[in-house]
Amino acid sequence: MSENRLQEAINTLKASGVRITPQRHAVLEYLLNAMVHPTADDIYKALEGKFPNMSVATVYNNLRVLREIGLVRELTYGDASSRFDCNTSDHYHIICESCGKIVDFHYPPLDEVESLAEQVTGFKVSHHRMEVYGKCEECQETATKKH
Repeated sequence: MSENRLQEAINTLKASGVRITPQRHAVLEYLLNAMVHPTADDIYKALEGKFPNMSVATVYNNLRVLREIGLVRELTYGDASSRFDCNTSDHYHIICESCGKIVDFHYPPLDEVESLAEQVTGFKVSHHRMEVYGKCEECQETATKKH
């Protein structure tokens, strides 16, 4: 993660009038460095050694603030646990059906799908998301070793 990206995010927080507490800074830095899409619990567990007095509620509150400002995207899936993504650009996700790992992949935006949906339904489309499901390489290897 570039120091630039962190500084830009901090500047966005300051411009929004949000205080930059040590915990908020740590949550933001963790998300910017995360190569996965962590849950609030994942973030809490990763930071609890550095901030022993920080609660899970503090993590959730910070994630809510970061989401409201647009620095973080909340990904909700069927398992009722939200995951958080610092990459707020348009992109898609592929999800492992075995371990739940989520990986970004980029593909040209499907703007024509949104246009068609508007024409056919009369809705005013705000956004869409596409999820592709399968088995990650690690889970494929584990399955192969079992057989």
